[in-house]
Amino acid sequence: MRTSFNVLAHILTVAALAGCASSNKSVKQLPEAQVRSTSTQEAAPLVSEEPSLIAIQSKYILKDTTQTRVYLYVDAYKGKNPITPADFIKTYNLNYVIYSDYGTRERLGYGNVKLDSSNVSTSGQKIVVSYDLKSPNRDYGVLLSEISQTGTLEKVLNDLTIRFKKLDINQTYGVYTSSSTQPLQRHYINSNESVVIKKLSPGDQQQLHVFYYNHDFEPAGSPMNIANKGINKSLEVDSTFTIQSDQPLKFEKEGLYNIFSDTTQAEGLGLLVVNERFPKVTRPQLLLGPLLYMSTNTEINEIKKAEDYKKALDKYWLTLMNGNAPLAQQSIRSFYSQVEEANQLFTTYKEGWKTDKGMIYIVLGPPDKVQRSKDREVWSYDQRGNAQNVNFTFNRKNNQFVDDHYELVRYAEYQPIWYPVVEAWRNGSIR
Repeated sequence: MRTSFNVLAHILTVAALAGCASSNKSVKQLPEAQVRSTSTQEAAPLVSEEPSLIAIQSKYILKDTTQTRVYLYVDAYKGKNPITPADFIKTYNLNYVIYSDYGTRERLGYGNVKLDSSNVSTSGQKIVVSYDLKSPNRDYGVLLSEISQTGTLEKVLNDLTIRFKKLDINQTYGVYTSSSTQPLQRHYINSNESVVIKKLSPGDQQQLHVFYYNHDFEPAGSPMNIANKGINKSLEVDSTFTIQSDQPLKFEKEGLYNIFSDTTQAEGLGLLVVNERFPKVTRPQLLLGPLLYMSTNTEINEIKKAEDYKKALDKYWLTLMNGNAPLAQQSIRSFYSQVEEANQLFTTYKEGWKTDKGMIYIVLGPPDKVQRSKDREVWSYDQRGNAQNVNFTFNRKNNQFVDDHYELVRYAEYQPIWYPVVEAWRNGSIR
């Protein structure tokens, strides 16, 4: 899960709990936690055994309209190694505030959470913290969680929008692997991975309805493409079947599964079943797709027509790098590392590299700042290409598969920003 860069993203829309965290470790993370060093000096190589808090991801599950359980997925280290739950409990404190909306100071609830072995565990290399809170009598709120290190000023914030009255399957069910007692934070599972779909209440079994789509969704269009997309065609369901909640199951066939507890509901629990190597992209046929963002149509078509995809891809990169094989290897590693990270971070009902956020992330890298409101995110880049203070706005859109689908607001004016960065990928300047 670790990769080779820092995301220096911070939340500007919530000012009531200002905080900071310092880190010298290069890791992948969602651009949703405030992670910025308090020091103005350049970070030195990591050599100490001091604990280091990197980032937080989060989700929630509603027990009912009065109780909410929150899960925080925390990247935390002691030296170069992931911190143990025991050390995390000794080192950190957790407080939370519920606000009525972004940018307001109206508090709907607050508290501190006692950390112990009952609510701190691990999932892979992440620390997972779970805690319950009393839901305010509101349809919507913004939960701000703050994890701080005892005796220091270091802290990391995480914001999470909660729809307290919406009891659809997305809000009341979690997807669990056979090896974890904590729900997955991601929307995808690997084929033949054993999972359980269940509510918080043990033994609350229910028949669930599954709609399967064997559909290859289109990658994101150019940020400059402002043409009207036209009417979206409805997807045809390839098959339907039922499963039982709270029972182990496997989805052997790759594709999109939309799961409903009630077929009268418009939104289901979308689960993308992917190959065993995902989020890595290793199959030659799959390596071609993301190249759309840095290639011409002619180049893509030539590779598609080739009898040997691997040779055609090697030729493509070597041609771009003027025959410089070491430079081509470095560029390939860098590009597909970005693709892997986009898959980890942004996969929804389609692979992360195909989403609008994934496209921007692959080409431009992680944003320097993220501003968020109820149904909008703005990614800011201090400088990209020939421009400074570049912003990309993503609006949340209703979606039948997931509740965190965002679409980019496109502008023709992105052209002088976008093309120089694409050219930098093509000549090996980015690696």
